[in-house]
Amino acid sequence: MFRAPHYNWFGRGFKLRAAITIACQLAFILFGYDQGVFSGIIGNADWLDTFGHPAPGLEGIIVSIYNLGCFTGCIFSFLFCEQTGRRLAMWIAMVWIIVGAILQTTAYSVPHIMVARFITGIGTGIETSTVPMYQSELCEASKRGRLVSSEPLFVGVGIVIAYWFDYGMSFTSGPIAWRLPIACQIIFAVIVVIIVFGVPESPRYLYRCGRGEEALQILCDVYDGTPDDPKIAKENKEVLEALEIEQANGEYRWSQLLKRDEVQTGRRVLLAYGMQFMNQMGGINLVVYYITSVLQINVGLTRNLSLLLGGVINMMFFFGSLYPTFCLDKTGRRNPMMWGSFGLGFSMMMISILLSFQSNGGSLAKATSSASVAFFFVYMLVFGATVNCIPWVYVPEILPLHVRAKGTAVGISANWIWNFFVVMITPTIINNLQWKAYLIFMCLNFSFIPLVYFCYPETANLTLEEIDWLFYEGKAVKRSRRVAKTGWGEGEGFARRQNTPALMESASLGSNDKEDKAEKTTRN
Repeated sequence: MFRAPHYNWFGRGFKLRAAITIACQLAFILFGYDQGVFSGIIGNADWLDTFGHPAPGLEGIIVSIYNLGCFTGCIFSFLFCEQTGRRLAMWIAMVWIIVGAILQTTAYSVPHIMVARFITGIGTGIETSTVPMYQSELCEASKRGRLVSSEPLFVGVGIVIAYWFDYGMSFTSGPIAWRLPIACQIIFAVIVVIIVFGVPESPRYLYRCGRGEEALQILCDVYDGTPDDPKIAKENKEVLEALEIEQANGEYRWSQLLKRDEVQTGRRVLLAYGMQFMNQMGGINLVVYYITSVLQINVGLTRNLSLLLGGVINMMFFFGSLYPTFCLDKTGRRNPMMWGSFGLGFSMMMISILLSFQSNGGSLAKATSSASVAFFFVYMLVFGATVNCIPWVYVPEILPLHVRAKGTAVGISANWIWNFFVVMITPTIINNLQWKAYLIFMCLNFSFIPLVYFCYPETANLTLEEIDWLFYEGKAVKRSRRVAKTGWGEGEGFARRQNTPALMESASLGSNDKEDKAEKTTRN
């Protein structure tokens, strides 16, 4: 196993925690910038001339192949990140992004730009599979929601930077108008590479690799304490106990991800996948990637006004994301997800209704089309405040430690494969279906409300190890709602572990394995 070099630039305590958070946030600014930068470029005159004025179908493939690359990056993360660790995976991601950005900047043909965007996507896929997991494993349970949800907030920062940069460059002419915005991705990637030299590896990853002393020292550095500190001692004990539970059946292979064991590994992987599916299929990337085209084609605005309004609409993404950054650990995960899905569905319904009058012509059509712009603002504000942040927090925390890297990669892969699907079909549906296209996303958003209510347990303010106990003890959704209101009951969770130390030794074993273990215990 390769050990990435580490330099103690940030000391202990608050400075070290701040450096970890800043590294993760910058990685997500880069993620947002990558997503947003092409929206203002695809209508640029020089870009169109360079790539032969692609038809809507080809344009969709050029833009969406980035997301296919992200999906591939998730597969790479799935296969290799248990060996590389979290820090080295972040470095590898940045290298892919830098190479891809250089190739995009120097592209002169459609195959060239497609390969370049695919390579950039691979880096982003590895990055988004690793960074939320890394942050969630290096923070307290009471702050995990705020810290991990701050990362999607900074996706909004990256998108806003990209949009306004594109808007400013739209007043210039020639290739610099689109090549320079693409090249600036490299700046963020280089800064992340430098910061990661000074932050520690995830202690939970080190425990899993048998490097317990090193992991304990990192916990002491992060929380600025000693091994006897109650908080550090408690976390150290809980991680070791969770590892004992989860590894009772040996190393998990990729083929066992959907295994029905007593910590419900397979169910939790499917929950992670479904959460990211909901994040994408609500229609967000119709807005993020194509709002300029939507405002021109569906609403009938000029290109300059479409660029200007596109930048303002995407600022709503950022402003909405401020709310969960400060309040997510108080509001929980389930309620904002359900209310957010309702708000998104309602916004899509109103956009569709208002745009449907456009075919009639006249002053009414003009008034209703203009009013539809207001619901794009509402949509982005609601998405930023709810569905944007929660999946990125929920995926790494819902997964047990023994499959957290692989399971996170599977969960994030849902984000990218469905992102690819939406981005690829959007140019075609907004040209052909027009207002009817928004009804598709309305129905999907409304369908997510009962799905969350019946299938997704509440995880706010629970340690990652307590979430394991939710699933071990059964009826996870119902139990999580009660725990969120009244706390753990007597004889539940780790209190139960302390009362019956041998209870969980075989939690992940099949029935035959349990019998073998019992027989060995009797012999001894």
